[in-house]
Amino acid sequence: MIELSLKYDNYIECQLCPHFCKLKPGQTGICGVRKNTGRQIELMTYGAISGYASDPIEKKPLYHYFPGSKILSIGSYGCNMSCDFCQNFHISQNIPESHNRPMMPEQIVNEALNARKNLGIAFTYNEPVIWFEYMKDVAEGVKKAGMHTVVVSNGYVNSEPLSEMLEFIDAFNIDLKAFNNTFYRKLTGSYIDPVKSSLKQIAKSGRHLEITTLIIPNENDSEKEMLLQAEWIASELGKSVPLHLSRYFPIYKRENPSTPDETLTRLYEIATSKLDYVYIGNTLSDKGQNTYCPKCGECVTTRSGYSTTLLNLEKDGKCNKCGNLIYRDSIFSFSSTRH
Repeated sequence: MIELSLKYDNYIECQLCPHFCKLKPGQTGICGVRKNTGRQIELMTYGAISGYASDPIEKKPLYHYFPGSKILSIGSYGCNMSCDFCQNFHISQNIPESHNRPMMPEQIVNEALNARKNLGIAFTYNEPVIWFEYMKDVAEGVKKAGMHTVVVSNGYVNSEPLSEMLEFIDAFNIDLKAFNNTFYRKLTGSYIDPVKSSLKQIAKSGRHLEITTLIIPNENDSEKEMLLQAEWIASELGKSVPLHLSRYFPIYKRENPSTPDETLTRLYEIATSKLDYVYIGNTLSDKGQNTYCPKCGECVTTRSGYSTTLLNLEKDGKCNKCGNLIYRDSIFSFSSTRH
């Protein structure tokens, strides 16, 4: 494993994320879980589970990675961002002083193997990057067992740790929280450029990538910003990278009104003019739920809530009308031997 810290005379600098926290003995980083114990920076939440559940893969959200499958999702505590709109603030911004008995990686692998019709493991709920050592140990066991690994992340990670993650993580959903640095500084306590770099690194690697943007009224909902974001995704990552536009509700410290449906529809139409696959999430509307072949317009997937129906597709994930590849990783290719 790569070196995740750099030692100096009076402190140790954490090398995991772009904060580069400089910690004196006894100090904990911005993430709340990585501490200078006097000898090294240690992960204090190894095996500490805040929750786990079998979820539809669409809940991550991942719409183009084995659509219609289930995945065992696990999370811990802490985050290296301080988003004032965090929907999981009770675990991301509050670190319990004591944890339940830790679940060792082999236990998680066994749970994944025994879960019904399970694709693998998703690291989610809080920020997985700060759980690096545990995530690596679990993921390597999951991969050895013939299953798949998913990360749902804010993408705020340095290049070298991400390079190592790309060796044991198969699919990513990255939050691109806005397309302006003022938003990142004001609402998340971070910067946008490292996230953009992570997105480009993942896309270049060939690992599966999808992006989510939570649309907050008066903060990141301008037409100009969405056009710039969609153009950047198309040019730097590829126009076939799915983009999920998610509805915001007031929570934690932020009191902006909920995102209007018409705002989501307007931004969806702008993004769709540049990208092949754009979706609307966290609403009751049917708008922006289904997948259409970008080449011929055939409907190849319908979605209602987390219920997914695949239509007009060959077993290799291609549109049966024009032969265009829609899903590189489809449920048809997932082992039917899973019980």
